[in-house]
Order: sequence, then C-alpha cells, then structure tokens
Amino acid sequence: MSSGRSLTNLYLHRQASSIGRYALEQTLYLFVGWIPTVFGIFLRGVLYRMILKMNGWAAIENGVRLRYANFITLGHGVYLDHATYLHAGPQGIEIGERTFVMHGALLHVYNFRDLPHSGIRIGEDCLVGEYSVIRGQGGVEIGDRVYTSPHSQIIAVNHVFDDKTRPFIEQGITAEGITIEDDVWIGSGAIITDGVRIGKGAVVAAGAVVTENVPDNTVVGGVPARKIETKGQGSSNHGPAVYYRAQDLAD
Repeated sequence: MSSGRSLTNLYLHRQASSIGRYALEQTLYLFVGWIPTVFGIFLRGVLYRMILKMNGWAAIENGVRLRYANFITLGHGVYLDHATYLHAGPQGIEIGERTFVMHGALLHVYNFRDLPHSGIRIGEDCLVGEYSVIRGQGGVEIGDRVYTSPHSQIIAVNHVFDDKTRPFIEQGITAEGITIEDDVWIGSGAIITDGVRIGKGAVVAAGAVVTENVPDNTVVGGVPARKIETKGQGSSNHGPAVYYRAQDLAD
C-alpha cells in the first residue's frame, strides 16, 4: 500500500506543483483542451489564464500538453500548435511575443535535481520547428528572431561517464546551459550540446552537431560542427534567386 502511495506521489510531483494545481489543470484540459477550431482557441485563451500567465492573447491549439502550467509565461501573439508539450518545472518556461511553437515540439525543463540555472527562455518572433526538442535543465536562453528547423535538438544537460567501473547513471550530469543569441537559424536535425553559446546572426547547417561555441555571423556544419564560412564572404551570395524578403511587404 505504501509503495502505491509513493508511486502516486512521484507521479503527481512530476505533473504539477500541488495536488490542487493538478486537479485544476487536469479539469481544464478535460473540458476545453480537446475542442478544435477557433472556438477552442478562444476558450483556452480565456480559461487557461487560470493556470498560466498570458501577457495579452496567445493561441493554443487542441491537444497541447502542459505540465507545471503555473510556471509557464506566454507573450502576446504566441502560437502553440497541435501536439506540442511544455513541461515547465519550477524554474519555468517563458515564450516571447509572436513566437510560434510548431507541431510535436517538446520544451522540457524537468528539473527535479534542484539545478540552479534551469529553465527555458525564448525571445520574440522566434519559431520552434516541428518535432524539435529543447531540454532546459542547465538553462536555455534564446534571443529574438531565432528559427529552429524540424527535428532540431537543444539539450542543456549531459551525462558524465569518465569512470569505467561505474554505470553512467551513478556518475552525475553536467548542466552548463546553452545561449543562442539573436537572428540565428538552426537547420533541420541539428543538435546543440550543453555548454555552447551560438553568436548573433550565426547559421547552423542541417545535421550539424555543435559541441563548441559559434562566433557571430558564422556558418557551421558537420559532425562535430566546424566553420564553413563567415556570412557575407562565401559563395552563398551567388546562390538561388530569392523570392521573398521582408522589405517586399513595403513595395
């Protein structure tokens, strides 16, 4: 019997900050979390204010999963697509204005070791691509106008495995954190590892594994990622025709 209570308590501890909060959040998910179309988005935009912080209006599609919702902050114009999953944990998730989190993306703080810098902060006008993963145990700081393409991974935690006599799960973890500055594009399938800073205006090519810092305005690719070129100095200036630029809207 006691083991059953322990498992129940462990489960609840992974879902919400208290039993009362768990009951409130699950009740709202049950009654309005599944409703499709703009009607459902409107209801969630009104009622989810009871469980999370909205600075203005945010659009939350049906089927979005939220855990520790009281530690989630959404800026005005945020869009959470179908099947996204936000697990905030005590240090929280904050998403800036007009940022889109696309289908199947996972933002997971999951800090139950009391790590001091955990959390996920995403700036304004960003896009988190389909099925991307952001793990924030060591803290993830993302600037403005950062795009991650589908299936990218930003993982601010790593296992220690130096001692061959002990299982890696007994050797602890590192959680140094990841910083991605403004105007960065991360290609499809790229992986950003713990302890990395990506400079302003950088580009990470599809499939790259970034294990070291990336300077401003640098294009990197490969496994492990290495510098390909500096923006404005490579052959990409003579590439395919560009069909859309932001300034075209003013024409």
